[in-house]
Amino acid sequence: MSQGVIRSIKGLVIRVLFEDHVPEPNELLEVDDANRTPLLVDHLVPGNIAICLNIRAEQSLQKNLKVATTGKTIEIPVGKEMIGRVVDALGAPIDGLPPIDDKDMKHRGIFQSPVQSRTFTVAKPEILETGIKVIDFFTPFVKGRKMGIIGGAGVGKTVLTMELIHNVAKSGGGLSFFAGIGERIREGHELYETLKERDLLKNTCMFFGQMDQNPAQRALVGMSAVTLAEYFRDEHKKDILFFADNMYRYVQARNEVSTILDQVPAEGGYEPTIFSDVKLLQDRLSSNDKGSITAIQTIYVPADDLSDPAVQMIQHELDGVIVLSRSVAEQGIRPAVDLIRTTSSLLSPDVVGERHYVLSVQVQALLQKYESLKGIIAIIGENELSPGDRADYAKAKKLIQYFSQNMFVMEDQTSHKGESYSREETLNGIEEIIV
Repeated sequence: MSQGVIRSIKGLVIRVLFEDHVPEPNELLEVDDANRTPLLVDHLVPGNIAICLNIRAEQSLQKNLKVATTGKTIEIPVGKEMIGRVVDALGAPIDGLPPIDDKDMKHRGIFQSPVQSRTFTVAKPEILETGIKVIDFFTPFVKGRKMGIIGGAGVGKTVLTMELIHNVAKSGGGLSFFAGIGERIREGHELYETLKERDLLKNTCMFFGQMDQNPAQRALVGMSAVTLAEYFRDEHKKDILFFADNMYRYVQARNEVSTILDQVPAEGGYEPTIFSDVKLLQDRLSSNDKGSITAIQTIYVPADDLSDPAVQMIQHELDGVIVLSRSVAEQGIRPAVDLIRTTSSLLSPDVVGERHYVLSVQVQALLQKYESLKGIIAIIGENELSPGDRADYAKAKKLIQYFSQNMFVMEDQTSHKGESYSREETLNGIEEIIV
């Protein structure tokens, strides 16, 4: 154990001077005060100085307080006791229930390298049905892959995520994880109450680093959630459904940490390490020969600009994106999915089968034609179209309405009973419209 002393305090950034042995980056230090305040080493600078983050935002720290190394990084308890609980980035409960007795539990450091499978096998794609028509048809979820829900503020990203958790947890298959990264406290509370009312917490683990937390905790909560997910995948051979809300807020939190550390931003105003920050988390959301992690990530789009560098960066890591549109939401269609811009690399005959693939091509052709005809109709009216165009236009309108669906998690607000459809029912319904 090595001793150091606090030399300066600037917000969350603490400079600690060591006389001889300096700690490693990501090592946890303990301040010699009443709270044993933890500090996380971010990086080292010449002169035996460790630049640390005050991850608990402790206000009582003072210059010249002694600091000791611990020889370990941030560790969270892992085990079945974590199921049904809501914890923060350091694994401490924040759900108002009794503390987790972790004396006999294993602990894992949250800074891990992705575990690679020792054997390479090409498994047959296994489709996970969500019960939501527009998702199961346009962006089918495949076990072990990554999907994104992209949209601006207030278009329904969190509601859609809550519905997916509800539908999948209800089936009782595997475990659901929810990492709330920088989102509204109200939304986290609503999700917790929804799962509690429907007795779904028994299959769910929840990690929150919400808007009221400091950027250091918001940046770490995703890592903590992935660490527990990896434990259940590797030790209990579970299939994990991992929800991250919101990946853009993760980048924002990392950007705030970068700013308080006085790092020079890269092009676009984001932190210089944006690429490695995103890759670090995404690479751990992987599958191996023991189990799988299927990731669904929401991505906030600042000012509805899909070309934002951070949005593009996250999008490159995904197998498919569900784009939520404000213009669709204004038409009263829920979920407000932009059917043209929603894409998936998994929509192929090898994955979904010939019938589903052919139908998807036909539907996309009708929707593209609908978009091109809208401008003409605005000028000359629908009656001036040829009979064939008029028929296709009507089919496209029916399809758009067909993909609207009542949500189970919105029953209390809308008074409409929630709906769930199998993929077979969805395909049958589409065939009735377009044939």
